[in-house]
Amino acid sequence: MQLGVIGLGRMGRIVVDRCLDAGHDVVAFDLSAEATATAAEAGAEPADSVADLCDRLDSGGEAGKRIWLMVPAGEAVDATLDDLEPHLGSDDVVVDGGNSRFQASVRRAEATDAAYLDCGTSGGPASAETGFSLMIGGPAWAYEELVPVFDAVATGPDGHDRMGESGAGHYVKMVHNGVEYALMQAYGEGFELLHEGRFDLDMESVARTWNNGAVIRSWLLELCEEAFREEGSDLGDVADHVAGGSTGTWTVQEALEQEVPVPLIYNALAERFDSRNEGRFSRRLANRLRYGFGRHEVRRRE
Repeated sequence: MQLGVIGLGRMGRIVVDRCLDAGHDVVAFDLSAEATATAAEAGAEPADSVADLCDRLDSGGEAGKRIWLMVPAGEAVDATLDDLEPHLGSDDVVVDGGNSRFQASVRRAEATDAAYLDCGTSGGPASAETGFSLMIGGPAWAYEELVPVFDAVATGPDGHDRMGESGAGHYVKMVHNGVEYALMQAYGEGFELLHEGRFDLDMESVARTWNNGAVIRSWLLELCEEAFREEGSDLGDVADHVAGGSTGTWTVQEALEQEVPVPLIYNALAERFDSRNEGRFSRRLANRLRYGFGRHEVRRRE
């Protein structure tokens, strides 16, 4: 399949590389000429604008363009869609692989001439080798058309599915992130009690032991082990400042509208906001875990 990829940051490059490895043809564009050139070195066909990318996809001889957007959520998505609008028709498919707010995805699907697939993407840069988990919303025919690409970008056929109509993919990813907040908070509080408790414990050893057969084993726990191995049992100079919060806020807002109690997610979000004040060990671990799964910058104490 021929696929156009717009946005060649960390996540966009993974989409490009995994598609190329699976034998797909990729036309790539980024506002950064350097990023486009780097993708070209990996085997993608470079484009120097959105219009040029669409022209190159037209020349591929396929019935309809297939375009994957991996640009920051918000205004950047709308601006890119505006650039694409003159080049799109009803046979084309656009995938929004960022973590947009689901209401915005519904609006974009209604306003876009092409079939619009909202694709919640989980796994972060650390999943470059194994693939992502993809939660997709939008027309069934468009999803089926892109299955070979989703197979390549995800962990395989079991790593993606159509969640439902437009907006459903980003809705599921929103709730996924709320659950992630609560899990990080639970691990953080447990390790804080161990750190402040009765025994002088090797936190890396605890995390490694728990992750081999224990009920609470998980990838996040593997990242706890990594954090303690690289930073020490007291997390060294990792600051108590946990960035992010948008998707957790959206989750709590939706829970209020639907009158569904989510106290664990709410409290985790509140702790994240409170981390911008004074330091706690649990939040310092959450700070370091965000580097583990997303390669987000680790704030350090001065």
